[in-house]
Amino acid sequence: MKALFNSFMGVSRYWWVVLLAGILMVVCGFAYWFWPMAGYAIASQLFGWLLILVGIVQLLQASGPKMGKGWGWWLAGGIIDMFIGFMMVRSVVLSEAVFPYFLAFIFIFWGISALCSSVQNSGRRYWWLQLINGILLMLIGFFFIEAGWIQDVAMTSFITSLAFIYWGFSLAMLSYDMKPGIEQ
Repeated sequence: MKALFNSFMGVSRYWWVVLLAGILMVVCGFAYWFWPMAGYAIASQLFGWLLILVGIVQLLQASGPKMGKGWGWWLAGGIIDMFIGFMMVRSVVLSEAVFPYFLAFIFIFWGISALCSSVQNSGRRYWWLQLINGILLMLIGFFFIEAGWIQDVAMTSFITSLAFIYWGFSLAMLSYDMKPGIEQ
């Protein structure tokens, strides 16, 4: 599995920050699951700050002296995540109104990234895991578009909590594969 991620995303000494962001996202997802209506504004702000954190990590990964393969995806993802994060933190009213669309854009971007990774590594043993991950991420993105279009806060809250949990576990697994010096 490590070879799958190494050829696309590379390794980083900042793997632990990605793991920390993943753990925080899982915790936030479960908290949002149990308090959905009270947390809509808080979730949009919290998600904005988490996006800024994840964007900084991605930019650090892309700008290091040993950028490795896939640095362009890290750079693009970092810029997009930070831009969306700052927009969400800037205005609570704006973040509540466009929260589902921001999330849809992010999940569709990461779904496309995972699909490209699976195609690039189609000769490897576990390439299909990235394919499934990409499809699930894009599906979550399309659910957010539908939830935003009908302005269903309950549906958006439920999908957001699931998305936080799923994305957090995905980041935690990716961080383990990013850790330098571990060969499987």
